Amino acid sequence: MMDGQIEAVLQFGVLGAVTRDHWIELIRDTVPAERLADSTARLAGRSAVPQGAGADTSNTLAAEALSSTAERRSDPDSHFGKLAQLAAEARELVRSNAEPAQPPAAPRRARATDRNDRTAFWNSYFATEDPWNYGSFYEQEKYERQLEILPAGPIGRALELACAEGHFTRQLASRVSHLTATDISAIAIERARARCSDQPNIEFGVLDFAADTLPGEMDLIFCSEVLYYLDDLAELRRITKKLAEALAPGGSFISAHAFVLRDNVERTGFDWNTFGAQAISETLAATAGLVLEQSIQTELYRIDRFRRLSPDDLAAEPVIDHVPIRAPIEIGVARNIIWGGARALRRDVARNERRQRIPVLMYHSVSDHGPAALDRFRLTPAAFASQMAWLRANGFHAINSEQLEGCIANRQPFVGRPVLITFDDGFQNFADHAWPTLRANDLTAEVFLVTDLVGESARWDAHSGPPTQLLGAGTVRRLAAEGAFFGSHMATHRAIDGLSSSDLAAELLRSRMFIERWTGRPTMSFTAPFSVTDRRLGRLARECGYRIGFGGRHGPADLDCDPIDLPRIEIRGDRSLDHFVAIVEAVLKER
Repeated sequence: MMDGQIEAVLQFGVLGAVTRDHWIELIRDTVPAERLADSTARLAGRSAVPQGAGADTSNTLAAEALSSTAERRSDPDSHFGKLAQLAAEARELVRSNAEPAQPPAAPRRARATDRNDRTAFWNSYFATEDPWNYGSFYEQEKYERQLEILPAGPIGRALELACAEGHFTRQLASRVSHLTATDISAIAIERARARCSDQPNIEFGVLDFAADTLPGEMDLIFCSEVLYYLDDLAELRRITKKLAEALAPGGSFISAHAFVLRDNVERTGFDWNTFGAQAISETLAATAGLVLEQSIQTELYRIDRFRRLSPDDLAAEPVIDHVPIRAPIEIGVARNIIWGGARALRRDVARNERRQRIPVLMYHSVSDHGPAALDRFRLTPAAFASQMAWLRANGFHAINSEQLEGCIANRQPFVGRPVLITFDDGFQNFADHAWPTLRANDLTAEVFLVTDLVGESARWDAHSGPPTQLLGAGTVRRLAAEGAFFGSHMATHRAIDGLSSSDLAAELLRSRMFIERWTGRPTMSFTAPFSVTDRRLGRLARECGYRIGFGGRHGPADLDCDPIDLPRIEIRGDRSLDHFVAIVEAVLKER
């Protein structure tokens, strides 16, 4: 009360005695500072009035709240004393029951971002051995096709540009009389030399083909997956002229490069670099003295063989072969692909769009099978894949709840088209079906775990049919290492309204500490089972170490939201892709 009137009515969980300092803290968090200042000023103006019986002292705590910083007493019978005791019990439970914490993985060395210093840029890539997984089925299939396109007949002198660690160099060496293998990175060259030490017809050297003089009169020059790292098309034109001049008359130049969306946004391509295989092929074809002889083209890349014309040569119609990709595509490659083209690119929307609100999507289960009573809460893997592909093709990027809370706290508009993808309950089918799809679309998600039941099943759904399996602690640890995020869905999945404040605090503390043990990261977010509206939860969650919470309200999150009670948009399993698109686009239209 202030000035004899009710200022606010609060609901909060009380574990023990509410001390004077606790009351002051509640007032400071509830009443605007200007209201406190105004009331305190009136109290000061009446300070000469005798404080006898019946005197109005309702503003006294308001004055203290304005001028004091609340201190949490160590009194074991106080609210914070009992909270500290519950926290100690939770820590001991986690210590005695959780699997041993895994040592953090050694951090990868940061890559240089200054591409003007090309040597440092590429040495930073090769600070990690085999940075592109050259031994994968996908890369090996590409190598096979590059060998298929070699010109018929004996090949004398060959030059390989950007040979990297020599994986393809070994295969090419057996097809030529003499091979000069070069790379801008001395680190890469040393690994290539070691890999090919039993091949007597290879010589190695450090070479920046953009700046250094190339050896001439080559029968074959091979250049794979590197021309799109040049600065621009003007530099590409200069380099292709230089490459043509390094060939002997009748010599061949082979280029292997991926399709990039910047060349043609309407076809499948990789979402990186400013130009790709289409622009490279067109530039080579326009280079004086070069003519395309053969091209092997897949949906993701093309391999071209050009020939330097001799004075009396006549150009023939090139042979174009369209072939499928049969090799599985590993996640490091897949996450950069947008199949079927894009409607918007992330870098473009990040540069051009700022918005006040974003969609926070709420999912539960991704599976083809389950109880009919739970159809609303279950998407098929195919339906989920369609939704994630739509997000990727329309320029969305995924954030986590901590990033969302940071934008709200700093009143910082959201850049581009962010989306927060959340999963309640922590079903095993998230790992089986949802997570591979998310990674393939370069997205992530936040999963809210019922920590006492991790590794068991969703017994709260037993009345609807066989309970669904839940993620185990080992799987949580693996997913966290791969980039998934985790928050608390409480410890037991009981309705919050039916818990005492002490039990509620214990669940908040226990679940947070277990998740931190499994993931090795601070846990700051929670959702409550059954979309509870119990108003004790927000304050008690903050006191238990949380900063972000999701309640039962439906709608997008915006910069004016209370971060401890954020709304979400439920994505139902009994709705179409068009319905999903309409929901997300409605948020997108209001910036």
